Amino acid sequence: MDPAETDPLSSYSPRVAGRIASRSPSPSPSPLSAAERSAVLRLLTGRRPRPRTLVIGSSRDEVSQEASTELAAEWESAGGTVLDIVNWPEDAASWLRQARRFAAGPPDAWAVTGRPAGWVQMGRRLALSTGWDPSRTVATSSLADDVLIARGGIGTFDGLRGAHRDGGTWEVCRTLRLDRS
Repeated sequence: MDPAETDPLSSYSPRVAGRIASRSPSPSPSPLSAAERSAVLRLLTGRRPRPRTLVIGSSRDEVSQEASTELAAEWESAGGTVLDIVNWPEDAASWLRQARRFAAGPPDAWAVTGRPAGWVQMGRRLALSTGWDPSRTVATSSLADDVLIARGGIGTFDGLRGAHRDGGTWEVCRTLRLDRS
């Protein structure tokens, strides 16, 4: 089936569709599974050179904030340094303040968790206003959603990698999300 037939926002420009989508509540993420948490850390530590510093970002819902705290504890127990944990609202005027704080440093890598609608807006602001690099960013399963590409725009999330709940991984390549086992 054509995605335009199932997505009522497809007739809008990505900018307008993103604004509309951010006003619609995204489903709440699930708590991190052990396999997912392990895969996030594996994706982060598998980079070369191995990152030492990390900034973690999340939506403001309780589950996402708990996930960011869990990831911070895991990262620090593996010998890394968490520079900051930044959260953002699902709806805001610009996300500029949060984006600047998220990209400050800059860290060696970023980890993100949360709801797709807020992350789409945050990612756009990061791409437009900071030195953030999606290829140095690892996400949790809650963000393995094609809405990121459709509403974020081509290139916004290119290279973003993430974990699935079962420990599999995914990566955004231009206009596709590639799932790996």
